[in-house]
Amino acid sequence: MAIVVNLDVVMAKKKISVTELAKEIDITMANLSILKNNKAKAVRFTTLDALCKALNCQPGDILEYVPDE
Repeated sequence: MAIVVNLDVVMAKKKISVTELAKEIDITMANLSILKNNKAKAVRFTTLDALCKALNCQPGDILEYVPDE
């Protein structure tokens, strides 16, 4: 996949757990784990907005384009 989700890296830098972040942005832990483990097929802008607010980051901190080899 060309888009990589670096949510786990950002969460580690901010020292926030899946449980804490899920509660803060009102998303299930299962859905947050899917995002965190780079298994998501899509991300809603509302979710991305909530993540950026909660983690005080930019979308580019979470999402990265990596060309297919």
